[in-house]
Amino acid sequence: MDTFATLLPILDACAAESLLERKALRMAKIEQIVAPMLEDIRRRGDEAVCEYCRRFDGFDSPSLLVSSAELEQAASQLAPAFRDAILVASQNIREYAAEQLPRAWMREYSAGRRLGQIVRPLASIGAYIPAGRYPLPSTLLMTVIPAQVAGVPVICVACPRPSVEILGAAHLLGVTRVFRIGGAQAIGALAFGTATVPKVDRIAGPGNIYVAAAKKLVAGETGIDFAAGPTEIVIIAAEADPRHLAADLLAQAEHDIEASSILLTPSRALAEATAREIERQIETLPTAAVARASICTHGACLLTHSLEEAVDISNRLAPEHLSLYHPELLPGIQNAGSVFLGPFSPEAAGDYASGPNHVLPTAGAARLRGGLSAADFVKVISIQELTAGALALLAPSITTLARAEGLEAHARSVEVRLGL
Repeated sequence: MDTFATLLPILDACAAESLLERKALRMAKIEQIVAPMLEDIRRRGDEAVCEYCRRFDGFDSPSLLVSSAELEQAASQLAPAFRDAILVASQNIREYAAEQLPRAWMREYSAGRRLGQIVRPLASIGAYIPAGRYPLPSTLLMTVIPAQVAGVPVICVACPRPSVEILGAAHLLGVTRVFRIGGAQAIGALAFGTATVPKVDRIAGPGNIYVAAAKKLVAGETGIDFAAGPTEIVIIAAEADPRHLAADLLAQAEHDIEASSILLTPSRALAEATAREIERQIETLPTAAVARASICTHGACLLTHSLEEAVDISNRLAPEHLSLYHPELLPGIQNAGSVFLGPFSPEAAGDYASGPNHVLPTAGAARLRGGLSAADFVKVISIQELTAGALALLAPSITTLARAEGLEAHARSVEVRLGL
């Protein structure tokens, strides 16, 4: 059997656009399912939320809100090694997030014209934490810690079936508002508010395609980070250890059968060696059923004429994760959620403990922005202060532009101050 052809098909460069087109069509169909759910939650609040939680997540708790006693008990049950891992990861995430915050400043640009900005945290945020096939306490760290660094006073966590690790980590972070809500119903509850769940200013965190569709539909009602869908990785390599490439592709594929794992290479020999290595590694992988379905359906090797062409294709795909085995190609990268440089920077390091955020744009959204950061949880407010003399210097420009737009009162608001 030709392992490479069956497990990781060879495609040409035009397949890049078709991958994005298929995802867009799927999202449009899911939005039609989610929209009525959101309207139902807007109208009926907790009653509708509980009904959807029972239907989709087997919810049978007396309350959507996890009690403080349960959070404390979960923390007491955490293994020492897990506690240590949380502490290391938290410190690195917190340090990196602090560097991302915009700074307040004020300076005089010309005589009497002082300009600047102040930075204020959002009043409340909602962090969505997946807990379906794989509960993700790491996502709790990635969404909550940047909000804490930004100074957000009210932080709500929504998780459909929170594990002991998620609940314990929440307690270690000092989070007290944890709700047993998942899927589109969690997004609706956070966006509109209910008797139990506060309405928040921004929702952040990854989820399945239903969560992504719900976030897309409530954007404007509340802020969102982005409509993150199934996870994806693009690897660019001409020379590399096939074991490393296969492991990185499988690490992404095991998330979800909808996950995309793509190798861009000018080397057919490397592609074939990687495919054989995938087949070898997948035999002992506990998550093989999911990983194999993902690789066979959404995995690919795009053979390119050169590394430069690989960079061009990657920029068109705008991948969530970009593993760049040749750091010298970095200047050509325009679109990526997060970049992993060199053979010893696996995507898994960014998922957990190196510091940068793992909540990243998918499905081409990296053309518009990077990953979640502390800056997503603050408002930058501009400030301007003019003296009479500075206003007089600007008056001709202000009044001329105002009258060109037919806004006479604007012009007069300047002239009345200057006695004109």
